[in-house]
Amino acid sequence: MGRVRPVILNGKFLTMSATGVSRVAEELTRAIGDILANEPDILRGREIRVLAPDEADAARREGVQALNGIPVYRGGWFSGKFRNLIWEQCSLPFMARRGLLVNLCNSGPIWHSHSISLIHDAQVYLTPQSYGRGFRQWYRFMLPILGRRSARILTVSQYSKTQLVAHGVASADKITVIHNGCDQVLRMAPDTDFPQRLGLTTGGYVVALANTQAHKNIQVLLRAFMRPELQDMTLVLFGADGRQDFENKGLEVPDNVVFAGRVSDPELAGLIQGACAMACPSLTEGFGLPPLEAMRLGCPAIIAPCGALPEVCGEAALWADPHAPAQWAAHIRRLRDDQPFSLEMRSRGVVQASDFTWARAARRLLDVVVSVP
Repeated sequence: MGRVRPVILNGKFLTMSATGVSRVAEELTRAIGDILANEPDILRGREIRVLAPDEADAARREGVQALNGIPVYRGGWFSGKFRNLIWEQCSLPFMARRGLLVNLCNSGPIWHSHSISLIHDAQVYLTPQSYGRGFRQWYRFMLPILGRRSARILTVSQYSKTQLVAHGVASADKITVIHNGCDQVLRMAPDTDFPQRLGLTTGGYVVALANTQAHKNIQVLLRAFMRPELQDMTLVLFGADGRQDFENKGLEVPDNVVFAGRVSDPELAGLIQGACAMACPSLTEGFGLPPLEAMRLGCPAIIAPCGALPEVCGEAALWADPHAPAQWAAHIRRLRDDQPFSLEMRSRGVVQASDFTWARAARRLLDVVVSVP
């Protein structure tokens, strides 16, 4: 009888900044640990471990302890500006050479011959202007190779699957859709004082992601908040990009926009729970985690009917034309002024988002793992 291959999780996410991609990888790993604790034989005798770069910083090492019993090993070579990329392409294939490698962060070593890879979206093809030239060229080179060499490709929505097939990354029969979860927001203890520290009043503001990438389309919200009907409302943008970043893109930022900057999970939960709505006007999304997280916390979501957003949010969110500021303003105003309607949308959102759990996502991932020899 041949030796059983170990299952190795690509731990690059332990060195990444807190992004949607790294959050998905961490939550999937956490949920896998939960399942294995109760069903230790689910991998049919295989061992599972995480391999991570040796330079995982101290802040993320604390997160490693929360991976629910899955051992984490660090090692490999290379440092400097592109250390994650070089480690993943050069060190990781050697370290994982005897295992089934599971890549969860949109990329993986093109030289590894036995892997499962999660590719979240096809954005480098759909909105190339949102990325730098080097990033765009590397991903357009790497993704089709990863698609050919991986035993299975995973993605997060039917929309993303369609786009990956259309752009030649992988064939449809090779791709499995695993929707993200969003229930990690229930672990957060909301910082209910955070909105007050920003000078906000409950129900008097809308939250959205501060991101200047073209496909995020935040400009439609800036234009909506210039309209007279929203002069007594505030748009709160959270994330790395600030007022100057938007103005450098040639966008006019009205006075009733507040930039919250990078926020902690408790601060974000407090911000969402006190909001009138979460707005997501993206022109394309591979999944759309922020509006779903907001819905799970009882905050109504307004989305553009683009990408995977309708697939994920369904009729539990309000839809607005991504190029029509008046529609966004009208939905916001109605949620603010019509309390029975607002309560109905909050209830719909909770029901819709409750179907998206990390336990379900992790179980589907493990089903794929055990199907690959």
